[in-house]
Amino acid sequence: MPLRAEDLDDHLRPGRYADGGNLYFVVGRKGERRWAFVYKSRVLKNKAGTGKTVELGLGGAPYRAKEGVSLAEARRRAKAARRLLEDGKDPLIEKRAAAVAAVAVVKAEVAAATTFGGYCDAFVARKTEEFGNPVHRRQWESTMATYCAPLRTTAIQDIDTAAVLGVLEPIWTRIPETASRVRARLEKVLSAATVDGLRTGDNPARWVNHLEFKLSARKGSDVKNHAALGYADMPGFMVELRKLTSVSARALEFAILTAARTGETIGATWSEIDVKQRLWIIPADRMKASKEHRVPLTERVIEILQDIRKISKTKPTDYVFQSSASGRGLSNMALLQCLRGIRAGVTTHGMRSAFRDWAGDQTKHDQETIEFSLAHVKGDKAEAAYRRGTALDKRRALLVDWESYLAGRVTL
Repeated sequence: MPLRAEDLDDHLRPGRYADGGNLYFVVGRKGERRWAFVYKSRVLKNKAGTGKTVELGLGGAPYRAKEGVSLAEARRRAKAARRLLEDGKDPLIEKRAAAVAAVAVVKAEVAAATTFGGYCDAFVARKTEEFGNPVHRRQWESTMATYCAPLRTTAIQDIDTAAVLGVLEPIWTRIPETASRVRARLEKVLSAATVDGLRTGDNPARWVNHLEFKLSARKGSDVKNHAALGYADMPGFMVELRKLTSVSARALEFAILTAARTGETIGATWSEIDVKQRLWIIPADRMKASKEHRVPLTERVIEILQDIRKISKTKPTDYVFQSSASGRGLSNMALLQCLRGIRAGVTTHGMRSAFRDWAGDQTKHDQETIEFSLAHVKGDKAEAAYRRGTALDKRRALLVDWESYLAGRVTL
Protein backbone atom coordinates (compact mmCIF):
# COMPACT_ATOMS: atom_id res chain seq x y z
CA MET A 1 0.00 0.00 0.00
CA PRO A 2 1.45 3.39 -1.02
CA LEU A 3 2.56 5.72 1.71
CA ARG A 4 0.64 8.86 2.63
CA ALA A 5 2.29 12.12 3.64
CA GLU A 6 0.49 12.07 6.98
CA ASP A 7 1.94 8.61 7.70
CA LEU A 8 5.45 10.05 7.76
CA ASP A 9 5.29 11.60 11.22
CA ASP A 10 8.11 11.93 13.72
CA HIS A 11 7.07 8.84 15.69
CA LEU A 12 7.84 6.08 13.19
CA ARG A 13 10.13 3.35 14.45
CA PRO A 14 13.49 2.67 12.74
CA GLY A 15 13.12 0.61 9.59
CA ARG A 16 12.17 0.66 5.91
CA TYR A 17 8.66 1.66 4.80
CA ALA A 18 7.79 0.69 1.21
CA ASP A 19 5.93 3.05 -1.08
CA GLY A 20 6.07 0.75 -4.11
CA GLY A 21 8.07 0.92 -7.29
CA ASN A 22 11.38 0.33 -5.42
CA LEU A 23 10.90 3.46 -3.30
CA TYR A 24 11.41 3.26 0.46
CA PHE A 25 11.12 5.68 3.35
CA VAL A 26 14.01 4.85 5.70
CA VAL A 27 14.10 5.75 9.39
CA GLY A 28 17.51 5.37 11.06
CA ARG A 29 18.24 4.29 14.63
CA LYS A 30 18.77 7.89 15.71
CA GLY A 31 15.62 9.06 14.03
CA GLU A 32 17.20 10.37 10.84
CA ARG A 33 14.98 10.04 7.76
CA ARG A 34 15.79 9.60 4.08
CA TRP A 35 14.47 8.27 0.81
CA ALA A 36 16.03 5.27 -0.93
CA PHE A 37 15.61 3.52 -4.25
CA VAL A 38 16.36 -0.18 -3.69
CA TYR A 39 17.09 -2.45 -6.66
CA LYS A 40 19.15 -5.44 -7.77
CA SER A 41 22.00 -4.35 -10.00
CA ARG A 42 22.79 -6.17 -13.22
CA VAL A 43 26.30 -4.70 -13.25
CA LEU A 44 27.48 -4.55 -9.65
CA LYS A 45 28.09 -7.98 -8.13
CA ASN A 46 28.16 -9.26 -4.55
CA LYS A 47 30.70 -11.72 -3.14
CA ALA A 48 28.68 -14.63 -4.48
CA GLY A 49 28.95 -13.19 -7.99
CA THR A 50 25.26 -12.45 -8.34
CA GLY A 51 23.54 -9.13 -8.75
CA LYS A 52 24.16 -6.84 -5.79
CA THR A 53 21.23 -5.27 -3.95
CA VAL A 54 21.83 -1.53 -4.08
CA GLU A 55 20.29 1.21 -1.95
CA LEU A 56 20.47 4.43 -3.95
CA GLY A 57 20.01 7.55 -1.83
CA LEU A 58 17.38 9.99 -3.11
CA GLY A 59 17.82 12.62 -0.41
CA GLY A 60 16.89 13.33 3.18
CA ALA A 61 13.23 13.51 4.21
CA PRO A 62 11.56 16.26 6.32
CA TYR A 63 12.09 15.70 10.06
CA ARG A 64 11.25 17.81 13.11
CA ALA A 65 10.43 20.91 11.11
CA LYS A 66 13.56 20.53 8.99
CA GLU A 67 13.05 20.72 5.25
CA GLY A 68 13.78 17.75 3.03
CA VAL A 69 12.65 15.85 -0.06
CA SER A 70 8.86 15.53 -0.11
CA LEU A 71 6.97 12.32 -0.88
CA ALA A 72 6.00 13.66 -4.32
CA GLU A 73 9.58 14.59 -5.19
CA ALA A 74 10.88 11.22 -3.94
CA ARG A 75 8.39 9.43 -6.25
CA ARG A 76 9.60 11.56 -9.19
CA ARG A 77 13.22 10.65 -8.50
CA ALA A 78 12.33 6.97 -8.12
CA LYS A 79 10.52 7.06 -11.46
CA ALA A 80 13.63 8.47 -13.13
CA ALA A 81 15.70 5.66 -11.61
CA ARG A 82 13.26 3.02 -12.90
CA ARG A 83 13.58 4.45 -16.40
CA LEU A 84 17.34 3.96 -16.22
CA LEU A 85 16.82 0.32 -15.24
CA GLU A 86 14.39 -0.14 -18.12
CA ASP A 87 17.03 1.27 -20.48
CA GLY A 88 19.60 -1.24 -19.21
CA LYS A 89 21.51 1.33 -17.18
CA ASP A 90 22.56 1.17 -13.55
CA PRO A 91 21.17 4.13 -11.51
CA LEU A 92 24.09 4.21 -9.05
CA ILE A 93 26.72 4.15 -11.79
CA GLU A 94 24.85 6.86 -13.69
CA LYS A 95 24.66 8.99 -10.54
CA ARG A 96 28.40 8.68 -9.97
CA ALA A 97 29.14 9.50 -13.60
CA ALA A 98 26.93 12.59 -13.39
CA ALA A 99 28.79 13.70 -10.26
CA VAL A 100 32.16 13.31 -12.01
CA ALA A 101 30.86 15.24 -15.01
CA ALA A 102 29.58 17.99 -12.73
CA VAL A 103 32.99 18.27 -11.07
CA ALA A 104 34.63 18.46 -14.51
CA VAL A 105 32.29 21.26 -15.49
CA VAL A 106 33.07 23.16 -12.32
CA LYS A 107 36.81 22.68 -12.86
CA ALA A 108 36.47 23.91 -16.44
CA GLU A 109 34.58 26.97 -15.25
CA VAL A 110 37.20 27.65 -12.56
CA ALA A 111 40.01 27.20 -15.07
CA ALA A 112 38.33 29.57 -17.52
CA ALA A 113 37.99 32.16 -14.77
CA THR A 114 41.56 31.67 -13.46
CA THR A 115 44.01 33.97 -15.18
CA PHE A 116 47.71 33.24 -15.49
CA GLY A 117 48.51 36.34 -13.45
CA GLY A 118 46.21 35.41 -10.59
CA TYR A 119 47.42 31.83 -10.47
CA CYS A 120 51.09 32.82 -10.75
CA ASP A 121 50.77 35.26 -7.82
CA ALA A 122 49.11 32.58 -5.69
CA PHE A 123 51.74 30.01 -6.72
CA VAL A 124 54.62 32.27 -5.66
CA ALA A 125 52.87 33.08 -2.37
CA ARG A 126 52.38 29.44 -1.41
CA LYS A 127 55.95 28.56 -2.40
CA THR A 128 57.42 31.19 -0.07
CA GLU A 129 58.77 28.61 2.39
CA GLU A 130 60.76 26.92 -0.37
CA PHE A 131 62.62 30.08 -1.31
CA GLY A 132 65.96 30.33 0.44
CA ASN A 133 65.42 33.98 1.33
CA PRO A 134 63.04 36.88 0.57
CA VAL A 135 65.23 38.02 -2.31
CA HIS A 136 64.47 34.81 -4.22
CA ARG A 137 60.75 35.48 -3.95
CA ARG A 138 61.25 39.04 -5.17
CA GLN A 139 63.30 37.74 -8.09
CA TRP A 140 60.47 35.40 -9.02
CA GLU A 141 57.89 38.17 -8.75
CA SER A 142 60.02 40.58 -10.74
CA THR A 143 60.78 38.09 -13.51
CA MET A 144 57.16 37.04 -13.96
CA ALA A 145 55.81 40.60 -13.76
CA THR A 146 58.36 42.03 -16.18
CA TYR A 147 58.52 39.38 -18.90
CA CYS A 148 55.21 37.52 -18.57
CA ALA A 149 53.01 40.62 -18.44
CA PRO A 150 51.32 39.73 -21.80
CA LEU A 151 50.04 36.48 -20.26
CA ARG A 152 48.62 37.84 -17.01
CA THR A 153 45.03 38.34 -18.21
CA THR A 154 44.95 35.09 -20.24
CA ALA A 155 43.08 32.13 -18.77
CA ILE A 156 45.62 29.66 -17.38
CA GLN A 157 44.08 26.86 -19.46
CA ASP A 158 44.59 28.85 -22.67
CA ILE A 159 48.36 29.33 -22.37
CA ASP A 160 49.76 27.46 -25.38
CA THR A 161 53.07 27.19 -27.22
CA ALA A 162 52.40 30.33 -29.26
CA ALA A 163 51.76 32.31 -26.08
CA VAL A 164 54.96 31.03 -24.46
CA LEU A 165 57.00 31.81 -27.58
CA GLY A 166 55.49 35.29 -27.63
CA VAL A 167 57.14 35.89 -24.27
CA LEU A 168 60.47 34.15 -24.94
CA GLU A 169 61.38 35.00 -28.53
CA PRO A 170 61.95 38.76 -27.98
CA ILE A 171 64.47 38.08 -25.20
CA TRP A 172 65.91 34.69 -26.16
CA THR A 173 69.11 35.97 -27.80
CA ARG A 174 69.15 39.46 -26.28
CA ILE A 175 69.26 38.37 -22.62
CA PRO A 176 69.75 34.59 -22.82
CA GLU A 177 70.33 33.87 -19.15
CA THR A 178 67.20 35.73 -18.09
CA ALA A 179 65.21 34.16 -20.92
CA SER A 180 66.20 30.66 -19.79
CA ARG A 181 65.16 31.53 -16.27
CA VAL A 182 61.80 32.85 -17.48
CA ARG A 183 61.16 29.67 -19.47
CA ALA A 184 61.98 27.43 -16.50
CA ARG A 185 59.70 29.41 -14.20
CA LEU A 186 56.89 29.39 -16.74
CA GLU A 187 57.21 25.62 -16.99
CA LYS A 188 57.01 25.24 -13.22
CA VAL A 189 53.92 27.45 -12.89
CA LEU A 190 52.08 25.68 -15.72
CA SER A 191 52.98 22.25 -14.33
CA ALA A 192 51.55 23.24 -10.96
CA ALA A 193 48.36 24.42 -12.68
CA THR A 194 48.02 21.00 -14.31
CA VAL A 195 48.40 19.27 -10.94
CA ASP A 196 45.72 21.62 -9.56
CA GLY A 197 43.35 20.52 -12.30
CA LEU A 198 43.35 23.86 -14.13
CA ARG A 199 45.13 22.58 -17.24
CA THR A 200 45.34 19.40 -19.29
CA GLY A 201 47.84 18.14 -21.85
CA ASP A 202 51.55 18.73 -22.28
CA ASN A 203 53.35 21.71 -20.81
CA PRO A 204 53.93 24.30 -23.59
CA ALA A 205 56.98 25.72 -21.77
CA ARG A 206 58.87 22.41 -21.60
CA TRP A 207 62.27 22.42 -23.27
CA VAL A 208 63.07 18.78 -24.13
CA ASN A 209 61.43 17.60 -27.36
CA HIS A 210 59.49 20.84 -27.65
CA LEU A 211 60.88 24.36 -27.34
CA GLU A 212 64.36 23.13 -28.18
CA PHE A 213 63.03 22.78 -31.74
CA LYS A 214 61.34 26.19 -31.73
CA LEU A 215 63.92 28.55 -30.28
CA SER A 216 67.15 29.24 -32.14
CA ALA A 217 70.37 27.75 -30.82
CA ARG A 218 72.68 30.08 -28.95
CA LYS A 219 76.44 30.08 -28.86
CA GLY A 220 77.88 28.38 -25.81
CA SER A 221 79.47 31.61 -24.60
CA ASP A 222 76.10 33.35 -24.71
CA VAL A 223 74.70 30.88 -22.23
CA LYS A 224 77.61 29.96 -20.05
CA ASN A 225 79.34 33.32 -19.58
CA HIS A 226 78.10 36.61 -18.20
CA ALA A 227 78.79 39.51 -20.58
CA ALA A 228 81.41 41.66 -18.90
CA LEU A 229 83.37 44.84 -19.43
CA GLY A 230 87.10 44.36 -19.58
CA TYR A 231 88.66 45.61 -16.37
CA ALA A 232 90.56 48.21 -18.41
CA ASP A 233 87.19 49.85 -19.17
CA MET A 234 85.97 49.83 -15.58
CA PRO A 235 87.41 53.17 -14.37
CA GLY A 236 85.73 54.99 -17.27
CA PHE A 237 82.48 53.16 -16.59
CA MET A 238 82.58 54.20 -12.93
CA VAL A 239 82.94 57.86 -13.91
CA GLU A 240 79.70 57.60 -15.89
CA LEU A 241 77.98 55.61 -13.15
CA ARG A 242 78.78 58.20 -10.48
CA LYS A 243 77.14 60.91 -12.56
CA LEU A 244 73.80 59.17 -11.99
CA THR A 245 71.90 60.08 -8.83
CA SER A 246 69.35 57.27 -8.61
CA VAL A 247 69.20 54.74 -5.79
CA SER A 248 69.76 51.94 -8.31
CA ALA A 249 72.98 53.67 -9.45
CA ARG A 250 74.26 53.78 -5.89
CA ALA A 251 73.25 50.16 -5.38
CA LEU A 252 75.13 49.14 -8.54
CA GLU A 253 78.22 51.07 -7.42
CA PHE A 254 77.96 49.40 -4.00
CA ALA A 255 77.77 45.96 -5.65
CA ILE A 256 80.80 46.65 -7.86
CA LEU A 257 82.95 47.98 -5.01
CA THR A 258 82.12 45.04 -2.75
CA ALA A 259 82.24 42.43 -5.56
CA ALA A 260 78.82 41.27 -4.36
CA ARG A 261 76.07 39.52 -6.24
CA THR A 262 72.96 41.46 -7.27
CA GLY A 263 70.69 39.49 -4.93
CA GLU A 264 72.99 40.08 -1.98
CA THR A 265 73.06 43.81 -2.71
CA ILE A 266 69.37 44.49 -3.20
CA GLY A 267 68.58 42.32 -0.18
CA ALA A 268 70.96 44.20 2.13
CA THR A 269 69.35 45.58 5.30
CA TRP A 270 70.68 48.19 7.70
CA SER A 271 70.90 45.57 10.44
CA GLU A 272 73.62 43.84 8.37
CA ILE A 273 75.78 46.98 8.25
CA ASP A 274 78.34 47.54 11.00
CA VAL A 275 79.80 51.01 10.31
CA LYS A 276 82.11 50.95 13.34
CA GLN A 277 83.84 47.76 12.23
CA ARG A 278 83.36 48.72 8.59
CA LEU A 279 81.73 45.39 7.80
CA TRP A 280 78.71 44.18 5.89
CA ILE A 281 77.70 40.91 7.55
CA ILE A 282 75.43 38.91 5.25
CA PRO A 283 73.61 36.07 7.09
CA ALA A 284 73.89 32.51 5.81
CA ASP A 285 70.26 32.33 4.66
CA ARG A 286 70.94 35.07 2.12
CA MET A 287 74.08 33.54 0.67
CA LYS A 288 74.29 31.20 -2.30
CA ALA A 289 76.61 28.88 -0.36
CA SER A 290 74.46 29.15 2.82
CA LYS A 291 77.48 30.47 4.75
CA GLU A 292 77.68 33.81 6.56
CA HIS A 293 79.77 36.25 4.51
CA ARG A 294 81.63 39.26 5.93
CA VAL A 295 82.44 42.00 3.45
CA PRO A 296 84.97 44.74 4.34
CA LEU A 297 83.62 48.23 3.59
CA THR A 298 85.93 50.75 1.91
CA GLU A 299 85.82 54.55 2.16
CA ARG A 300 83.63 55.02 -0.92
CA VAL A 301 81.21 52.33 0.24
CA ILE A 302 80.84 54.09 3.61
CA GLU A 303 80.14 57.34 1.73
CA ILE A 304 77.44 55.63 -0.31
CA LEU A 305 75.77 54.32 2.83
CA GLN A 306 75.90 57.74 4.47
CA ASP A 307 74.34 59.35 1.39
CA ILE A 308 71.57 56.78 1.31
CA ARG A 309 70.91 57.32 5.02
CA LYS A 310 70.36 61.02 4.40
CA ILE A 311 67.63 60.49 1.82
CA SER A 312 65.77 57.68 3.57
CA LYS A 313 64.34 57.34 7.04
CA THR A 314 64.56 53.65 7.71
CA LYS A 315 64.45 51.05 10.45
CA PRO A 316 67.34 48.62 11.05
CA THR A 317 65.42 45.84 9.33
CA ASP A 318 64.60 47.92 6.27
CA TYR A 319 66.37 47.46 2.95
CA VAL A 320 69.35 49.74 2.40
CA PHE A 321 68.43 50.38 -1.23
CA GLN A 322 64.72 51.09 -1.54
CA SER A 323 62.52 51.85 -4.51
CA SER A 324 61.12 55.37 -4.28
CA ALA A 325 57.96 54.16 -6.01
CA SER A 326 57.11 51.17 -3.80
CA GLY A 327 59.09 51.87 -0.63
CA ARG A 328 60.34 48.29 -0.81
CA GLY A 329 63.69 46.92 -1.87
CA LEU A 330 64.84 47.35 -5.45
CA SER A 331 63.79 44.72 -7.98
CA ASN A 332 66.26 42.28 -9.46
CA MET A 333 66.08 44.18 -12.77
CA ALA A 334 66.79 47.64 -11.33
CA LEU A 335 70.58 47.26 -11.33
CA LEU A 336 70.62 45.61 -14.75
CA GLN A 337 68.54 48.40 -16.27
CA CYS A 338 70.81 51.01 -14.71
CA LEU A 339 73.88 49.19 -16.04
CA ARG A 340 72.52 48.88 -19.56
CA GLY A 341 71.63 52.56 -19.58
CA ILE A 342 75.41 53.10 -19.63
CA ARG A 343 76.68 49.97 -21.38
CA ALA A 344 74.26 47.85 -23.40
CA GLY A 345 74.74 44.09 -23.41
CA VAL A 346 76.64 43.91 -20.12
CA THR A 347 75.42 41.96 -17.06
CA THR A 348 75.81 42.80 -13.40
CA HIS A 349 77.50 39.46 -12.81
CA GLY A 350 79.99 40.44 -15.46
CA MET A 351 81.27 43.08 -13.04
CA ARG A 352 82.36 40.31 -10.68
CA SER A 353 84.22 38.73 -13.59
CA ALA A 354 86.00 42.03 -14.23
CA PHE A 355 87.01 42.15 -10.56
CA ARG A 356 88.39 38.63 -10.67
CA ASP A 357 90.31 39.22 -13.91
CA TRP A 358 91.80 42.49 -12.62
CA ALA A 359 92.82 40.95 -9.30
CA GLY A 360 94.41 37.95 -11.00
CA ASP A 361 96.16 39.85 -13.77
CA GLN A 362 97.16 43.13 -12.14
CA THR A 363 97.73 42.49 -8.42
CA LYS A 364 99.82 40.28 -6.18
CA HIS A 365 96.85 39.21 -4.06
CA ASP A 366 96.67 35.43 -3.75
CA GLN A 367 93.97 33.45 -5.51
CA GLU A 368 92.45 32.28 -2.23
CA THR A 369 91.81 35.87 -1.13
CA ILE A 370 90.29 36.71 -4.51
CA GLU A 371 87.94 33.73 -4.36
CA PHE A 372 87.00 34.48 -0.75
CA SER A 373 86.14 38.04 -1.75
CA LEU A 374 83.71 36.59 -4.29
CA ALA A 375 82.25 34.32 -1.56
CA HIS A 376 83.57 31.25 -3.36
CA VAL A 377 84.34 29.08 -0.31
CA LYS A 378 84.83 25.35 -0.78
CA GLY A 379 86.02 22.71 1.70
CA ASP A 380 86.49 22.71 5.46
CA LYS A 381 90.09 23.97 5.36
CA ALA A 382 89.15 26.83 3.07
CA GLU A 383 86.27 27.77 5.34
CA ALA A 384 88.57 27.73 8.39
CA ALA A 385 90.96 30.10 6.63
CA TYR A 386 88.02 32.22 5.56
CA ARG A 387 87.05 32.72 9.20
CA ARG A 388 90.50 33.84 10.33
CA GLY A 389 91.04 37.52 11.00
CA THR A 390 94.06 37.55 8.69
CA ALA A 391 91.86 36.46 5.80
CA LEU A 392 89.52 39.39 6.47
CA ASP A 393 92.47 41.80 6.52
CA LYS A 394 93.68 40.44 3.21
CA ARG A 395 90.27 40.86 1.64
CA ARG A 396 89.99 44.40 2.99
CA ALA A 397 93.33 45.26 1.38
CA LEU A 398 92.16 43.75 -1.92
CA LEU A 399 88.92 45.77 -1.95
CA VAL A 400 90.80 48.96 -1.07
CA ASP A 401 93.07 48.36 -4.08
CA TRP A 402 89.98 47.67 -6.23
CA GLU A 403 88.40 50.95 -5.14
CA SER A 404 91.61 52.84 -5.90
CA TYR A 405 91.82 51.27 -9.34
CA LEU A 406 88.18 52.07 -10.15
CA ALA A 407 88.69 55.68 -9.00
CA GLY A 408 91.61 56.07 -11.41
CA ARG A 409 94.18 56.44 -8.64
CA VAL A 410 96.05 53.38 -9.92
CA THR A 411 96.79 52.88 -13.60
CA LEU A 412 97.70 49.73 -15.49
